Amino acid sequence: MGVLSPVVTGRTFTVTNGCSYPVWPAIVRYTYRNVGTAVPSAATGWQADPGSSITFSVPNTWTSGRIWARTNCDFTTNPGPTSCVTGGCNGGLFCDATTGTGVPPASLAEFTLGASDGNDWYDVSLVDGFNVPVTITNDQGCPVANCPVDLNPNCPQALRGPVNASTGVPFGCKSDCLVDPNPTNSPACCSGAHGSPQTCPPTGVPNYQYFKSSCPNSYVYAYDESSGTALFTCPSSKNANCESLP
Repeated sequence: MGVLSPVVTGRTFTVTNGCSYPVWPAIVRYTYRNVGTAVPSAATGWQADPGSSITFSVPNTWTSGRIWARTNCDFTTNPGPTSCVTGGCNGGLFCDATTGTGVPPASLAEFTLGASDGNDWYDVSLVDGFNVPVTITNDQGCPVANCPVDLNPNCPQALRGPVNASTGVPFGCKSDCLVDPNPTNSPACCSGAHGSPQTCPPTGVPNYQYFKSSCPNSYVYAYDESSGTALFTCPSSKNANCESLP
């Protein structure tokens, strides 16, 4: 979903829908209770028809940014989080950046630009589950972050949902944490007694290998940095490309 390139006062992102069906991209800053002024110039949501793209400016200091695709949306009767089958948010078409991010399951492109180490940090996160394939690339030889595979058709039974009643194929594939009956003390959520990298290895996440083997360059669970292929850096102001794929 997008192209990142340097401009005088920031970058430009071009968000492209490479899927064969419409999606409704959304943009928020994850630290939504303190949105601040360093935010993209784009609306916080729009309809993206197949093959369409938009370009907008992003400040060099944009931190904790998220871009994701919402699917199967209808904002005419319900402007709330359930207006989309996956990825919905408060506010309807235009996500309310002060009240939260997309409803899981949703594949996330995450960015922190201009970090103190002189790098941009980015990842494709499946911590909130999966709904559409996403790839972040660049033209400067920096690593690729992606989940280019459609994980929905073969999603493990316990993680399937919501499901398309006419095809039996889920619209999204939830994370293990989302279905955990005890999310406050869980090795799948890295919570409670499992709240550190040492006490929350990937072996405690039941379906870690399903996600990681299909999408090795994605961020699968809370401490996936240990894999070495989850969180990536690129020198600040370099060009990058992020696209949702069919």
